[in-house]
Amino acid sequence: MARNEGTLLFKDKQIGIILALSDKGQEWNITSLARAASATYVHTSKFVARCEGLGLIQVVKHGKIKALSLTEKGSEIAGNISRIIERLAIKPEDGGVGQAQEKK
Repeated sequence: MARNEGTLLFKDKQIGIILALSDKGQEWNITSLARAASATYVHTSKFVARCEGLGLIQVVKHGKIKALSLTEKGSEIAGNISRIIERLAIKPEDGGVGQAQEKK
């Protein structure tokens, strides 16, 4: 995710974690998720625990490894976040920030 897109409303690391989990082609654990979101292990672990409590992330233990995935509710929210970020993005044809503000 580009730094400008979505940072107005969302925190980069948390959104990076949610959006990374929406990639179903990868098996996620805390370490791989932290790496993908450029977050620390501790930050990712705490955020995952909060999201699990909200019913957004499912955690399944395989020995010492915790496999992570989005729940149906989490997938829906990830999709909504993606659409919001796309909507906030300034497209080249918009002429940049200055012209976007002038159109108001």
